[in-house]
Amino acid sequence: MEENVNHPAQSSEEAPKNPKNKVKSETLEWVKAIAIALVLVFVIRWLLFAPYMVDGSSMQPNFHDSERVIVNKILYDIRPPKKDEVIVFKVPSEDNKEFIKRVIALPGDTVKVEGDEVTVNGKIISEPYIQGVLDEAHANNVTYNNNTNFPNSSFPDGTVPEGHVFVMGDNRPNSKDSRMIGYVPYSDITGRADLVFWPFSDLHIVNH
Repeated sequence: MEENVNHPAQSSEEAPKNPKNKVKSETLEWVKAIAIALVLVFVIRWLLFAPYMVDGSSMQPNFHDSERVIVNKILYDIRPPKKDEVIVFKVPSEDNKEFIKRVIALPGDTVKVEGDEVTVNGKIISEPYIQGVLDEAHANNVTYNNNTNFPNSSFPDGTVPEGHVFVMGDNRPNSKDSRMIGYVPYSDITGRADLVFWPFSDLHIVNH
């Protein structure tokens, strides 16, 4: 006897999905992903890190004109600057132009610059980041820093005030820094230079 088999209608779960709904769902997921990516780019670009172009020769031989560096903007919200760190900061007296210099002395330090001798709290500091150019100048019986000393008539107080740093450019003969503009307040600091990324041949992490 032939067996009769009844085939019930497919349940809604088994029914093929509407292709239009699938496309709409995938489009929505892509829109969400792009929106999240844009938010992340904004956060990273404007709040955490930012590109900066070196303008001029004041940080030679370690940084060069037109090099691009990545500036860490969040670090100094976590802790204050440290000696030897390379920072980017705004200078109100220069129409808020951003400078890049090296931290030499911290709040409470007494600093003195006489020629190539930089003294902090009565001790001559070691500056390996410019030792090569110092040795070259001294081999030729000349002083590398033939520019301004510190303290001076414009800035006679050699003690770094609270909430400030004393900075100098590595290119001591050709740098407008704390010797001429005074101490830099924390509030004017944009961040720390962490990476040189352009030109690509110069790509390296900044050694502080």
